[in-house]
Amino acid sequence: MAQFKAFAPNVEVNGETVLSIVDGMGGFAARARSILTECGIKDPAPGTWHKQQAWLDAFKNIAESIGASTVNQIGRKIPENAKFPPQIDTIDKALGAIDVAYHMNHRGGDIGTYGFKSDGPKGATLVCKNPYPCKFDLGIIEAMARRFKPATSITVTVKHDDGQPCRSKGADACTYHVTW
Repeated sequence: MAQFKAFAPNVEVNGETVLSIVDGMGGFAARARSILTECGIKDPAPGTWHKQQAWLDAFKNIAESIGASTVNQIGRKIPENAKFPPQIDTIDKALGAIDVAYHMNHRGGDIGTYGFKSDGPKGATLVCKNPYPCKFDLGIIEAMARRFKPATSITVTVKHDDGQPCRSKGADACTYHVTW
């Protein structure tokens, strides 16, 4: 499975999450809303539900016409807009909660997963098996890792594992390594 293609035709994403595109494009919010409308999402708002494929079409449009850095910025806005479980107070809990939040904000069929594995006291691996673009997932992981960076760590690094299969090349998943 590659990016930009929903795993199931009836999958929906909530309006809170869809609005991350508008928030992520900052001063270009009107352009974001125009792209969403072109892709079949009119007036996204909290409490509404929209076809995931339409949202993926908007991502593809943004990636191709504006660029991957904007897709990454949209991913960084997900933790500010989407619903997340409460009680997150460590980086491990934050990274593990990405999958829980993903399932809280989607419905209607197979949506994929964000697999989390601790690599010890200062690292983790996430395997993202979903239809979203690589840079979007990178942004989500970066935002969560930085937000919950331990006070004892100077920095957090998130890297896409280019040695593993990648959705941008038609694979089922992408792998990311987080260190702090």
